Amino acid sequence: RSPRTQWPPSFLNGRSLEPPRLFLCVCTAVLCVLQIQVIEDDRANKSSEPFTTGVKGQTPPLVTTNFQVKDQGNASPRFVRCTAYNIPCTADMAKQSQVPLAAVIKPLAMLPPDETRPYMVDHGEAGPIRCNRCKAYMCPYMQFIEGGRRFQCGFCSCVTDVPPHYFQHLDHTGKRVDCCDRPELSLGSYEFVATVDYCKNNKLPQPPSFIFFIDVSYNAVKSGMVNIVCQELKTLLDYLPRENPEADSVVRVGFVTYNKVLHFYNVKSSLAQPQMMVVSDVSDMFLPLLDGFLVNVNDSRMVIESLLDQIPEMFADTRETETVFGPVIQAGLEALKAADCAGKLFLFHSSLPIAEAPGKLKNREDKKLVGTDKEKSLFQPQSGFYSNLSKECVAQGCCVDLFLFPNQYVDVATLGVVPVSTGGSVYKYTYFQAEMDRERFLNDLRRDVQKPMGFDAVMRVRTSTGIRATDFFGSFFMSNTTDVELAGLDCDKTVTVEFRHDDKLSEDTGALMQCAVLYTSCSGQRRLRVHNMAVNCCSQLADLYRNCETDTIINFFSKYAYRSLLNTPTKTVRDTLVNQCAQILACYRKNCASPSSAGQLILPECMKLLPVYLNCVLKSDVLQPGADVSVDDRAYLRQLLSCMDVSESHVFFYPRLLPLVRHTLLLDGGSLPMAVRNSEERLSKGGVYLLETGLYLFLWVGANAQQELLSNIFGTPTFSQIDPNMTSLPELDNPFSQRLREIIDSFRSQRSRYMKLMVVKQEDKAELIFKHFLCEDKSASGGASYVDFLCHMHKEIRQLLS
Repeated sequence: RSPRTQWPPSFLNGRSLEPPRLFLCVCTAVLCVLQIQVIEDDRANKSSEPFTTGVKGQTPPLVTTNFQVKDQGNASPRFVRCTAYNIPCTADMAKQSQVPLAAVIKPLAMLPPDETRPYMVDHGEAGPIRCNRCKAYMCPYMQFIEGGRRFQCGFCSCVTDVPPHYFQHLDHTGKRVDCCDRPELSLGSYEFVATVDYCKNNKLPQPPSFIFFIDVSYNAVKSGMVNIVCQELKTLLDYLPRENPEADSVVRVGFVTYNKVLHFYNVKSSLAQPQMMVVSDVSDMFLPLLDGFLVNVNDSRMVIESLLDQIPEMFADTRETETVFGPVIQAGLEALKAADCAGKLFLFHSSLPIAEAPGKLKNREDKKLVGTDKEKSLFQPQSGFYSNLSKECVAQGCCVDLFLFPNQYVDVATLGVVPVSTGGSVYKYTYFQAEMDRERFLNDLRRDVQKPMGFDAVMRVRTSTGIRATDFFGSFFMSNTTDVELAGLDCDKTVTVEFRHDDKLSEDTGALMQCAVLYTSCSGQRRLRVHNMAVNCCSQLADLYRNCETDTIINFFSKYAYRSLLNTPTKTVRDTLVNQCAQILACYRKNCASPSSAGQLILPECMKLLPVYLNCVLKSDVLQPGADVSVDDRAYLRQLLSCMDVSESHVFFYPRLLPLVRHTLLLDGGSLPMAVRNSEERLSKGGVYLLETGLYLFLWVGANAQQELLSNIFGTPTFSQIDPNMTSLPELDNPFSQRLREIIDSFRSQRSRYMKLMVVKQEDKAELIFKHFLCEDKSASGGASYVDFLCHMHKEIRQLLS
């Protein structure tokens, strides 16, 4: 029932306020259907018309809905998603509701082909127009007065003179007559060309450089990683990022191999063969050559290709098992300093760095600590060495991407410190096998090298009077309380910002937010990207609960919880999550719902899915690991989630389960079959299902699947003949096979990481892994089923109300 979900009193058993378990099971069945129904209803209602951003405080379509955006003055939800679009006027009201006030910002998000990327505005040497007091950039919220000669800031109300070159007359409504012609006056997102004043040391930046560090220890060579990387780089260097697809990339490249010493390579174009220089004193790292280390690919192509052919041969018979790690990053940092440019280091690493060197680590994996108060130490770095190194990297604009190929514990919590602090990424391929994992690794590497990104970035979030940004989550470094520093910022990274009241807000004016990111493009141009967002303010709790976004709330809660693990026992983190969500729902029940029996479960319309999604967060491997989940896996997932956008966290916590039925898969229009609840009871022995987790794809095959279906997909009519080790489907000449492969390719294109396909036959060993992702069922690690959790939440809410 709108505007809330309410269970009829007739379901209750007479006089008792305690609902019988059967009643709650019935309620849960209804609510579980709603999970799919909510998504389908949103698609039906909001996918046909473009979402226009001109209406303040308008809640966007769900992340599961395919929709087009038209920027009319507020940032697209592809750039900014808020937990609430109608926020409380007072801090007391916000505290009473317990609804978090936050925004998930993806500054450089890629847009679909049918949407226009942010326009570039160039004001020449004068630079962007800003408020004199708060320094907010010109945007649609500035009010021009006195015939256009001055403007009043929408953030701090300060009045600033309009520079003569920017003056324009006002029309009869008080708007500038050129308003629609200027992106900064009519759009929510746009870019400014930054002047030299916005550059480090008042000097225009150099184009960035990419440096590739290849681990050539015994494990790395034996697994096939070294050979695969070298062969791929020969092709990949043609696809370095560039502004103009027709022009050559200006990004320079360098190459280093290492085990417990470092080998630098001179690949100067004038050389007939590459030259190796070995630095064995890793305790005091230095760059042994300047000229010939960082080169233009086209100029030095022959020498580079010769080097990449020789590296696997040079180290084919190595017996060196020890590696260093800290000196590798130090070497890259020194190279970028010497070249006076920003850039990115690509590290391909295989083992715990136990060789004697700065940043040496020891094996501290201890499963006995899991579940104890000391468990948090497993997520903390072993020492302060890498934190200090991160600070130096950020100052230089040195971003680090780490590709791990471990066969045992490598201490991801410590090795990931520099990538996470510099805006980089960590990729992990446990027990890497060339045949099985090559495709996944190479697709990740290709995307990582090619994707659009900015370097040496600084982000600041400004707000209107009454609220302020108080906390930040993501992959970055902060040397003060306001500036988010990112050595690198790519199109996949988000920064999540929490806001708190510092004064009373007005319903008439609402609240404003402006995110400004200063960065260097891959061509070496300094730019400012600006995103603006206006939301409504309310004095009634009902208005708040009508305009929340559950997916964004869950994204924020999970990041807050995962970060809390560094200082708080896991059980306390879980209990805090449950308590806050119970308070949100209890506050709604007490202040917004019409009077009804205490035995009724009443949820706000826009938060119907909060319990099911919260249970998924609580059951995740990070907060409730099974016996087979390693400490490294948990540290990796914790770091991975910190910069996920809302669409990726949605499928990460509640995977998408699609039944592959011939007549629905081949429907005209190319629409997907309707998903089913994420539970084993929805699986039919005669069916085939595709499960997407955001990191993996599973194709589950029922033991009694039809022969025609198996022939169309696998090319064999017999269940027993299906090869469970295949990682890609055969390309068969039939419509069903073609459509299924299209769907898989489409799913992969929507995610920032390549999802490996795993074929799971019913009652096979691999089915245990598959069932782990059926998040509505009770988990092997003790996580509650959705039915049980809903009972528990209902009990918590009633206790709060009583």
